[in-house]
Order: sequence, then C-alpha cells, then structure tokens
Amino acid sequence: MPDPSAPSSPWTRLNQPFAVLLVEDEPRLRDLLLEAIPDMGRSGFSAAGARSGEEALRLMNAQVRDIIILDLNLPGMDGMEFFEQVRQRWPQTQVIILTGFGDLDAARKAIHLQVVDFLSKPCHLSDVELALDRARRRIVELRKINMTDTAPPVLAQPINESTTPPTTLEESERQMIIAALERNRGNRTAAAVELGISRRTLHYRLQEYERQGFIIP
Repeated sequence: MPDPSAPSSPWTRLNQPFAVLLVEDEPRLRDLLLEAIPDMGRSGFSAAGARSGEEALRLMNAQVRDIIILDLNLPGMDGMEFFEQVRQRWPQTQVIILTGFGDLDAARKAIHLQVVDFLSKPCHLSDVELALDRARRRIVELRKINMTDTAPPVLAQPINESTTPPTTLEESERQMIIAALERNRGNRTAAAVELGISRRTLHYRLQEYERQGFIIP
C-alpha cells in the first residue's frame, strides 16, 4: 500500500496540470517565466521557482515535479550536479536546460542524462513552449506505459526518435548536433551559435557524418 506521507508523484496526477519547477537565479528571468509558463500549452502547466540547486532539491523532496527548467550556472551546487541528482532520485522527471553557456561538454553530459532540450539564453518564449510540449509528450507516453506497469520506465530518447541510447561520446555529440539543426530548420549558423561552436567546426562535423552515411537535415 502506498505511503500517504510520501511526497506526491507526477505519475498519480493524471488529470492535473503538469508541474514545472524553474531553477534560475536571475530574478527578472525567473519572474518572467513563472508568469508565462502557466499560459503555455493546451494541457496547462503550473510553475514554481527556485533560486539554487539546494532550494530546488528541497522543493522536489516536498513535491515531485513533472518538468524542471534548469539553468546550469547556479550559486552553490551547479546545475549539472543538480541534474545528476534529479536523474538518480526522480528518473521520471523531465529536464529542460536553459543556460547562457554554449558548452559542448555540458551538452554531452545532458544527453546522457536524457535531457529534453538544451536552450541557450536569450531564447524566445516560443522555444520554451516547444520544449515544454516535448517534455509533456514524453510524460504522456510514460503515463500510458505506467497504467499497465508497476514502475514508470525512463525513455532513452525523445518520443518519435531512435530508442537506442548513445554508446559513445561521438554518438552523443552527433545526436546533439543533428537535434540542433532540426530545431533551427537546417540553419547551420544558428545551430552553431546554439551549440557554442564555430560554423567551420560544425561544417567539418557534418562532412564527417555524411561520409559515415548519415542523412543531415
């Protein structure tokens, strides 16, 4: 029998808005997103904010959130360390990274931790809404699975994408680059800016992928 004193789980709240936790130490951006998020999406979202990873962990212990929007540059515990703890303790929770850093190594780690999206500041509210919708679709799919299973599994890849997890850093990097190209509708300059690499570096990477037989968007 479930423990009534345990923190609430998103897997039992099938008909409620998706709960979003925004972990952002910049007050103006945090307030802007907290005001905007509840109006995003047809399914509806509720939103709460945290100024640090430590505060976010306390809020997650009190109530498990469905989705986290996470800045990597946080005071105290950094965002990637917090992300790793979330993945270990709440593997069902979906995470969107929103950061001012174009850090390729961080992006690689985020892919291994099954990030929903990697958004670079500044970004449009429409980009945040699209990322929330991707997270929502993951959760809906997992809830369907959970209706016939005792424990919700974690999707290795976003819905409608390959379900085979990356096995090497090179494969992780390739998936990240191709995903950035798709988000930017094939615009290589915009994808390079999002990834934090030069357009020339991106060009060389894509040439290598084409030689390996991959179809580049």
